[in-house]
Amino acid sequence: MSTHFFDALVDICGPDYARAARSIDAVGGHRAGHVAVPATAQAVGDVLRLAADEGLSVLPRGSGSKINWGPRRERVDLLLDSGRLSGLWSHDVEARTVEVATGTPVRALQAALALRGQRLPVDPPSRTATLGGMLAVNESGPLRYHFRTPAEHVDRVSYADPAGALGESDGEEGRPGLAEIAGVITSAVIRLQPLPAARRWVTVPLNSPAELGKLTAPAGDFQPVAIETDLPAEGEGTLAALIEGDEGDVAERAERLIAAWGPAAVAAPTAPLWWGRYPFGPADVALRLSASAADLPAMVYSLADVAGVPVPMRGSAGLGNVHAVLPGSLPADRIESIMETLRHVQMARGGQAVIITAPPELAADLEMAARPDCF
Repeated sequence: MSTHFFDALVDICGPDYARAARSIDAVGGHRAGHVAVPATAQAVGDVLRLAADEGLSVLPRGSGSKINWGPRRERVDLLLDSGRLSGLWSHDVEARTVEVATGTPVRALQAALALRGQRLPVDPPSRTATLGGMLAVNESGPLRYHFRTPAEHVDRVSYADPAGALGESDGEEGRPGLAEIAGVITSAVIRLQPLPAARRWVTVPLNSPAELGKLTAPAGDFQPVAIETDLPAEGEGTLAALIEGDEGDVAERAERLIAAWGPAAVAAPTAPLWWGRYPFGPADVALRLSASAADLPAMVYSLADVAGVPVPMRGSAGLGNVHAVLPGSLPADRIESIMETLRHVQMARGGQAVIITAPPELAADLEMAARPDCF
């Protein structure tokens, strides 16, 4: 990488915000070349234009919580860090919209909106997720059951394309939608919801995955905003439903759900410790599985049969979308054999099974789900 390039990068971002990559700036086990931290949309465009002119590869980075999702990258010349693209403006409380820079942490955004009695109805399991990182992979948590995916709450976005040109997209005819944008999203106008006055989590233990079907179906009658399950490799599992709304209505619906689920069910004003958290860590192979909610128990059993051991799973029992964990100590050929068999089982049930992340030394030899390059 030329001295001319680095000097130009410093001119765009400032002397404290362009540097050679360090050990913490690794992607897929390989250190990137340089890191740029632009402060404005125009600076993002200038960085991308400079990199394009030099023929360099660029990868956007927010908090880095999902930097190793998807196929392994052999080379990243430049990490474009969104840490200075932060903040919100044009907050229209009555219209329930706000524009947010994509480097803004989702938690910080929610805290700011809560001061005005509002929220973005999303809950990405990555605790440090930025708005841009969440939108890049459409990362959703338990609230997806009722509020759908984060992308569906976006009115329009501003972005810089790979050549550095700035643009806007709002899904209108002739303009690209969020999924079609290549480059770096710099801000998004999002639609908001009022904060609920009350919340109750109703939980019930599961002696076996087979109980999921008979308990999940009736829960939908009580209008929960999420229905999640935690199925550890050993011990009993848990089914939980989140009910939101006015205090009296929430209490009444929670009591009715407890009656439907039986005497072992309880209600609490706080979430179970596992709620909205991924069941995997950096040393694990993480799978995303989907089937109909009715087929979820069969999916749990089929994966355990294929793997030869109980496999921990966690996710939306209401939607049939869960994450499962295979140990990163398994060889790549064994993992691929498990996935091939599982995909055949899933296809027969209209479902899907993909690997979303794995340790770098394994990811190079595995078929990984694609990771979008927009941010």
